[in-house]
Amino acid sequence: MSKKADEIIRRDHNVFLNTTMIDYNFVLGGGEGDFVYDVDGRKIIDFTSFIGVYNLGINSNVRIRNAIKKQIDVMMHGAFNEYYSELPVKFGEAFIKMFPKGFGRIFLCNSGTEAVESSVKYAKYFTKRQYTLAFYRAFHGRTMGSLGLTSSKFIQRSHFGPFTGVIHAPYVYPYRCPFKHRDGEECGEEYIDYIRENILKREAPPNEVASIIFEPVQGEGGYIVPTKSFVRGLREIADEIGAALICDEVQAGYMRTGKFLALDNFGVKADIYAMAKGLGAGMPMGAVVVKSDFGDVPEGVNANTFGGNLAAVAGAYEALKEIQRNQRKMEHDIKQKGAHIMKRLGEMKDRYGMIGDVRGLGLMIGVELVKDKDSMVPASKEREKVLKIALEKGLLLLPAGDSTIRVLPPLTISQHSIDKGLDILEESISEVSHS
Repeated sequence: MSKKADEIIRRDHNVFLNTTMIDYNFVLGGGEGDFVYDVDGRKIIDFTSFIGVYNLGINSNVRIRNAIKKQIDVMMHGAFNEYYSELPVKFGEAFIKMFPKGFGRIFLCNSGTEAVESSVKYAKYFTKRQYTLAFYRAFHGRTMGSLGLTSSKFIQRSHFGPFTGVIHAPYVYPYRCPFKHRDGEECGEEYIDYIRENILKREAPPNEVASIIFEPVQGEGGYIVPTKSFVRGLREIADEIGAALICDEVQAGYMRTGKFLALDNFGVKADIYAMAKGLGAGMPMGAVVVKSDFGDVPEGVNANTFGGNLAAVAGAYEALKEIQRNQRKMEHDIKQKGAHIMKRLGEMKDRYGMIGDVRGLGLMIGVELVKDKDSMVPASKEREKVLKIALEKGLLLLPAGDSTIRVLPPLTISQHSIDKGLDILEESISEVSHS
């Protein structure tokens, strides 16, 4: 680490409370497209999309940046929850077309956690019920309402409880399925049976459950891809008990898995969708989308100051137009790139005992490291070593779960950058494997 980077980090520690910075000292200098630059100007391949925000390339693209700049010169903040503006309306009209038929009400906000909290509030209002069913390993945010739903790491919840009105159930984990006599889809069915026979018979009266909230691919929990039987089972349970099914698409959505909504990969529709991250193309923005037949809510039920911020909407609208112009090509390219990465990672899994599982949809892929394939003990320390070595070699990565590495590149990443990044990842895993 350079003296310049070291000095910035020292100053940072003097003024900011700790957040979640991982244990290596990357200091950002800038970036564009497939690459980021550290404060010393070193060029680094990005496999993070800055936690899924830059789906359309690091620092977005020139059209998106120009749209934001143009709007800033006109007006940045329009108090959209108090006064009408055309730009958010134009965005909303275009945005709703990306959802299944029957959706037509949107709430604009500032982040994923606010979108999640608002989704739960709407579900409670529409159903007039009190409980929310969430899942172990889920991450829905860190503000108090969404933190009650989050169950990824206890450090996130420690000293903040009690959390009321939330019930947690196990989320299907095919690689670590506890039902040893079953695999794949049958494992998912066992999880659904468990929810029916235990959670809904012994903990939560079904007629008091307002919503079931889940991630179509668990993000922070380890990039866990559920079985179709599990997701469809959740839809069936929600229908049976009259609860709203909330899909947290904050990280997995917005084309990340090869479809605009990650849930579309499972042939299921939710009642409420929460989105953020890639939605704003680098600007702070979230959204909640609900079924039209829920109707509307009275004035004052939910609002905020910055939701529908005009600069943020300008970026989001231009990004949305970019997707709408190129959706079919993007779907093809994401599927092709994802398949290529999965193939390369699968070959690495065959070569290295440290790689226990490779899983993902589109360009949301997890590589779970283990002590060895027989014990399946999470290799957390080894994972941290891999991240550090990869950064030294020119690849930016992020962790997830107990010992998983996220492969989350921009959707626009080139084939050359993919292969170079995977080369670096393999070199890093090889070094740790033989150390």
